[in-house]
Amino acid sequence: MIDINNLNKIFNAGQPNQVNAVNGIDLHIKSEDFLVIVGANGSGKTTLLNLVAGSVFPSSGTISIDSENVTKQPDYQRSRSIARVFQNPMSGTASDLSILDNFRLASIRTKSKGLSIGVNDTFKNQVKEKISTLGLGLENKIEQPMGTLSGGQRQALTLLMSVMDSCKVLLLDEPTAALDPRSADIVMRTAEEIIRDYRLTSILITHNLKDAFNYGNRIILMGEGKIVKDLEKDQKSALKQTDLYDWFG
Repeated sequence: MIDINNLNKIFNAGQPNQVNAVNGIDLHIKSEDFLVIVGANGSGKTTLLNLVAGSVFPSSGTISIDSENVTKQPDYQRSRSIARVFQNPMSGTASDLSILDNFRLASIRTKSKGLSIGVNDTFKNQVKEKISTLGLGLENKIEQPMGTLSGGQRQALTLLMSVMDSCKVLLLDEPTAALDPRSADIVMRTAEEIIRDYRLTSILITHNLKDAFNYGNRIILMGEGKIVKDLEKDQKSALKQTDLYDWFG
């Protein structure tokens, strides 16, 4: 599904402050894999995710998604197959628009925009049904401005919005880092359900080792821009939570 070959990213090349953020990574992520990436700050996790998303381009190496070479495609072109949820709950929504309008924009994210982008009763009911699965009561507040919601509510809605349009890959960039424990739990459970129900290929970056232990079928530890450990399903299942803490000891 996602093939990464000899991927390198150097920032400020040839300068005193040169940073080798990603160093020769080779990685194959199978269709419907839920990959969790952990590592200390500066280990290259976010840079790798940005490279997959197309937010930055590699210094060398290639990235393919569904056998298509996307190495030189910018993020707006890759958005045809990639959806992303950011660490900041404010990044994935339009504060001044209603919940319903945000969902409508999400539903036409990769489509050609004509003169008719309004909503009808069928769409409203579809949105209400999706939102009701969160158990937050927001299905009765779809006309409420998104900016009046809490960070946890917005992040949970952002996840639902990510699959309003077609996508094959879901990138989760520390989606619970700014949330309280209850909101974080709702967001992660929602993410897991969406990934399973829509059969998505997913990458989660997290510093929360409890989430790294509980979610995903594969886990990678990064350090100095390289993959230090790579545990597939059976190996991950055999892990104890204390083993993950030992990785950072």
